[in-house]
Amino acid sequence: MAMPPLPVPEDAFSEGMPEREGMSVPEAFELFSALAPKGWRVELIEGEICVVPPANGEHEEIVSELSGQVRDHDKGVGRYTGIGLTLPGTVHTVRVIPDLVIAPKGSFDDQQEWHGPDAVLLVAEVTSSSTASRDRVQKIRAYARAGIPVYLMIDREADEAVVCSEPSGDDFGHKSIHKLGTVAPLPSPLGFALDTAQF
Repeated sequence: MAMPPLPVPEDAFSEGMPEREGMSVPEAFELFSALAPKGWRVELIEGEICVVPPANGEHEEIVSELSGQVRDHDKGVGRYTGIGLTLPGTVHTVRVIPDLVIAPKGSFDDQQEWHGPDAVLLVAEVTSSSTASRDRVQKIRAYARAGIPVYLMIDREADEAVVCSEPSGDDFGHKSIHKLGTVAPLPSPLGFALDTAQF
């Protein structure tokens, strides 16, 4: 028979921790970021703190294939995973870590943890069960508000590649949906046909 877990004193983890009562959302985000296990992503989207576990192998294979196709098309751009972006929000600043960021090489050549979106040419998200709803709704708004030229969403649950371009306000003026396994044209500034057969 398994023993029940031992009770943990209420203040067992409070030594050296900042006072949490009355903490603002940005302060709580910083706390969550500092305490998250390695490999976990902490994002702040429309006032909500989202803690995302490490991705599975299928997810990372798709990100790798996408990155490779971008490299094959244009060796002058950088392909970044794990880059934090600070975006304008309606109430709180948005902080996201996209699955893939495409920008000119050297765009993030500094010691900063978070970067503005000005150099970004494309952001890509590959959905998972824990992130799909945010990728489909809140992140579209966040990336459009930031003026990011292209948002590519590989929606594994819907078996689709969604290409969003022409950001305007809280949305993108143009969206095209392509069944995975077909070719999805990426508009300028990348301007090439993405083969999703490997996705």
